[in-house]
Amino acid sequence: MPRLIAPTADLHSAWLEAHAEWGAGLHEDGFGLEASDEVGSPEGFAAWVALLTGASGAKSAATDGGCSYRWIVEGDRVEGGIALRYGLSDQVTEFGHIGYGIRPSSRGRGLATWALGRMLDEARVLGLDRVLLVCEVDNLGSVGTIERNGGVLESVRDTGHGPARRYWIEL
Repeated sequence: MPRLIAPTADLHSAWLEAHAEWGAGLHEDGFGLEASDEVGSPEGFAAWVALLTGASGAKSAATDGGCSYRWIVEGDRVEGGIALRYGLSDQVTEFGHIGYGIRPSSRGRGLATWALGRMLDEARVLGLDRVLLVCEVDNLGSVGTIERNGGVLESVRDTGHGPARRYWIEL
C-alpha cells in the first residue's frame, strides 16, 4: 500500500536506488533536486532533506511562497516524489502548482494518479481554489494522470524547453 511521507534521511539508500533508475541528470520531478545538491553522501543527503523539510510547512497560499515535498513510498522502496508549490512565484507560473515523478519501473500502476489526488487534498487545506499543472505535450502518462484528477486543458504553449500542456484543476 503506497504512502505519502515527508522526505527523510532514513531512506537515503532507497532514494539513491530510485534516483539511479532515472539515469544521469535532473529529471525526477517532485523531488526538488537541484544541480548543486550533493545527495551521494549521508551528510549531504541529510542536509538536502533538511532543506526540503524546511521549505515545507503551513504558509498562507495567498501571500507566501513555499513548497511541500512528499515521497511516494511502498514498504522501504521510494517509488517517486510529488511537490505542491504555493504562492505566486515564477516557478508556479512556469511549472505549475504540482509536479511529480514516478521511477520508471513503477510507472503504469496508478501511483501518480493516487499521489496527485492526495496532494489536491493538501492544496484544499492550504486554501487554494484551483491548481495549475504543466506537462510536456507528449507525456501521455501525465496527461492521463491530470485528466483522471479533473484537469481541464487551458492551452498548449512553448516553454522554451518545448511545448507544454497547461491544465487547471478546480478544487
